[in-house]
Amino acid sequence: MDATRFYTDDELDTWIPVAALLELLPRELDAQLLRDADLTHFDYFALSMLTNAPGHRLQMKQLASMTNATMPRLSHVVSRLERRGLVAREPNAADARGVDVVVTPEGRRVVLQATPGHVATVRGLVLDALDDRQREQLREIAAAVLARIDPDGRMAASRPRTGRLAASATATPDVVESPAAAPVPAPAFTAE
Repeated sequence: MDATRFYTDDELDTWIPVAALLELLPRELDAQLLRDADLTHFDYFALSMLTNAPGHRLQMKQLASMTNATMPRLSHVVSRLERRGLVAREPNAADARGVDVVVTPEGRRVVLQATPGHVATVRGLVLDALDDRQREQLREIAAAVLARIDPDGRMAASRPRTGRLAASATATPDVVESPAAAPVPAPAFTAE
């Protein structure tokens, strides 16, 4: 049996600010979204994934992967959003056992109205604090840690972004003319 190994001073100097970030950033993201749109960060994340999906719908298991959520957590959130009229559950046409989650026009309106404030908050708290080199380093660090946490790439955040959702994650529309067609920037992460 190995002797208990404690943190080195260097490890503590690395871990303590990361642990603080993990505690403080989700609270800040939730506070802004709750104030502006009565949504948690996770609510916003789920609605934005649905808004950007073809036909504004995803199977529950796809949405769980894209939001890095367990099925019980996602089911709870979808039920809450459904009670507010922001999403609806429908049978999947191709899979009799599958259930689709569809964002409603009201859900698209709410998430699109919340997007400018969310993007400004993420920029103000994280992105603007870093230069180009630091943002690249942060991407690399996050990918390295995600590879340990999700080695099979089951969660969407662990896989390279492709397609419409990847393109929309970099879009920041100043004016939204059609909520049905406008892409929503992807949230920073999925903490609730």
